[in-house]
Amino acid sequence: MRTLDDLDVEGKRVFLRVDFNVPLDDGRITDDARIRAALPTIEALRERGAKLLLAAHLGRPKDREPELSLRPTAERLSELLDGADVTLADDLDHVPDGDLVMLENVRYEKGETKNDPELAKRYAALADVYVNDAFGAAHRAHASTEGIAHLLPSAAGKLLQREVETLTGILEEPKRPLVAIVGGAKVTDKIGVLEAFLERADTILVGGAMCFPFFSAQGHDVGDSLCEAEGIDPAKRVLDAGGDKLKLPDDLVAGRAFKADTERREIDGVDVPDGWMGLDVGAKTANAYAGVIEGAGTIFWNGPMGAFELEPFAAGTRAVAEAVAQADGTTVVGGGDSAAALAKFGLDDKVDHLSTGGGASLELIEGKRLPGVEVLSS
Repeated sequence: MRTLDDLDVEGKRVFLRVDFNVPLDDGRITDDARIRAALPTIEALRERGAKLLLAAHLGRPKDREPELSLRPTAERLSELLDGADVTLADDLDHVPDGDLVMLENVRYEKGETKNDPELAKRYAALADVYVNDAFGAAHRAHASTEGIAHLLPSAAGKLLQREVETLTGILEEPKRPLVAIVGGAKVTDKIGVLEAFLERADTILVGGAMCFPFFSAQGHDVGDSLCEAEGIDPAKRVLDAGGDKLKLPDDLVAGRAFKADTERREIDGVDVPDGWMGLDVGAKTANAYAGVIEGAGTIFWNGPMGAFELEPFAAGTRAVAEAVAQADGTTVVGGGDSAAALAKFGLDDKVDHLSTGGGASLELIEGKRLPGVEVLSS
């Protein structure tokens, strides 16, 4: 994969694709981690004398929805660059020739998600060089992530390079034992990850609501727990292939309803009575998982152990997060809810690598091709 070292950017304009798809609350950015993650590439290019034309998407606009404008991200980037002027271009017909210019939300352009070649040509006409630093969008073949890269000298930014090297590294040359912690709501969302780790990991720790298709396949009662019917057959395949490598919870914490003030009970075992739903792994499981994590050489974590956003059911995810944060092994967290959990518990700076791309990181682990990465290698 080509990197910044392979490009001559001095005096040139770089079309820099970044991932500024940040959460907003009434126009206010509530988490600027993705903007901050792009700073090393932005600063490196500026130091080498490049002018930058930044491009990013925000949400999934059906039209030019004002609430999905990138103006808040341009303002925040300006603050992070000590007040440097970041000009927001309203559309492709009005792009000023400045040192720091940001295009308005690329998904305002009708051909962006269709990878329209004519739109890619319009992008390319605005710059001399292309750099992709948007790992969170690298699994999409869009005009600003794949199409334009065929038309200009192109390379990966520092963030994209680090993401790809770190995630492929834990699969190809992990320090043993390799422990994968896989949680979340649905087995079907993570089946490819589970199957990838069946081949490569020494231990797989499973948590979250995705446990219940496994329990159902084993003949346990799941009560009113979230249990996707279409996940039962895949869960059974993983069970059959996993052997001793696959670890499921031994105890649970259940609630009457999915809310913080619901009645709560601890279950010694995994059979959930009617009228109850499993909402967290139990203390025995959390302690056992923490012990496995402590002895790991490499740890990959994606997905919470339960409904951590509800405080009565956050203990399992907190225990895993703390174990990952304290582990001596290499720790890689695959974005999404796991990143949110680390942030909630104040541990997001305690891991070796916190991925900015939940979907992209999972697809890379699964062995799928990422169009935004492949085009930088061809």
